[in-house]
Amino acid sequence: MSPYLVQLRNKVGHDLLLLPSVTVLAFNTEGQVLLVRHANNNVWVAPGGMIEVDETPEQAARREMREETGCEVELLGILGVYGGPAFRVRYQNGDEVAYVMTVFEARITGGELKPDGQETLETRFSSYSDSQNLTTGDWLPEVLQDVFARKMPRSS
Repeated sequence: MSPYLVQLRNKVGHDLLLLPSVTVLAFNTEGQVLLVRHANNNVWVAPGGMIEVDETPEQAARREMREETGCEVELLGILGVYGGPAFRVRYQNGDEVAYVMTVFEARITGGELKPDGQETLETRFSSYSDSQNLTTGDWLPEVLQDVFARKMPRSS
C-alpha cells in the first residue's frame, strides 16, 4: 500500500474511498488478453492498480504491469474509462474502494512473464469465451465484453 493511501486509511479507516486506477489489456498475436489471478479473493483480473501521487496514468500502467507480471509494455492507447457499482472492491482487511479505471491497450515488449507471488499468483492469456469460465473480479466481464465487442472484425 502506498504511503499516501496509508495516510488516508489512518484518517478514514476502512470507509469507502474513490480512487483513480489503471488497467492494462495486453493482447497476444492470437487476440487473447493477459489476465492475472489476484491474491486478494483469488479472482482473475487484468493487471492494474491505483495511480500514485504525482504519477501519470501512463506511468502507473507501465509500473503495475511490470510489478504484477514482470513484463514491460508499450501502451497503444486508451480503450475506455469505467466506473460504477461493479468497480467497488472490498479487500480482505475490510478496506473498501470504488475505482475509476482507465483501461489501456498494450503490447508486451520485454521482460519475463511471471506472477510476483504476492499480489498476483498466476498469469495466463485468455480468449473472451474462456474468460467467461473464470472466477473474475466483478468489473472484468464488463470491460472485456466492451473491449472484445469493439475489437471483433465486423462484416460489411
